[in-house]
Amino acid sequence: MKARPAIVVLAAGLGSRFGGTQHKLTQSLGASSVLGTTLRHALATHLPVIVVATEPLAEEAASHVATRDIVLLPVVGSDSPANAKRLGMGFSIASGVAACSDAAGWLVLPGDMPMVQPATLLAVARQLDHHPVSYAQYKGRRGHPVGFATELYTELVTLTGDEGARRLLARYPAQAVDVDDSGVLMDVDNESDLDKVRAAYLPSLFGDSR
Repeated sequence: MKARPAIVVLAAGLGSRFGGTQHKLTQSLGASSVLGTTLRHALATHLPVIVVATEPLAEEAASHVATRDIVLLPVVGSDSPANAKRLGMGFSIASGVAACSDAAGWLVLPGDMPMVQPATLLAVARQLDHHPVSYAQYKGRRGHPVGFATELYTELVTLTGDEGARRLLARYPAQAVDVDDSGVLMDVDNESDLDKVRAAYLPSLFGDSR
């Protein structure tokens, strides 16, 4: 069977900008959670899904994907100072990509973006046959997911720290994929963001893309 791109869902951040005692990814959204809804949309594509998470979020992730598809990382600040420097979004991406090295490219999707639709993920994935980098764009604004072709594997698995993949985006030509999906711009950094996502979630169930 032909290899397919994999979706790497990032759920290893502290979520420190979100108030309260619960992690933002465990906040309720409809009958599920923020992370659960993100994963449900990713799984609906029928592409391979890998979740990069910390121990506190492992149980939440395991209620949606198999344990073998969860890459566990230490919580930032709980490790040695030397290791703490390499942890962050870049290291999360590297760990997720390495866990599915035989995929035909990788889509990076933050776990706090539950409104990104399956059709959007598939549209970005299709471009990886023709471009080294692709990303979702809504009304001229760049959003997520961001896709990377197999030719960038070596650079992806050597990412460290919290820089993410910005240097790859700056180095390689990226193809914008215009989508009618405002969810590509909607993340949950704080409680106000969560309120906006919740307000958009119910209409989305009935196909209202306002």
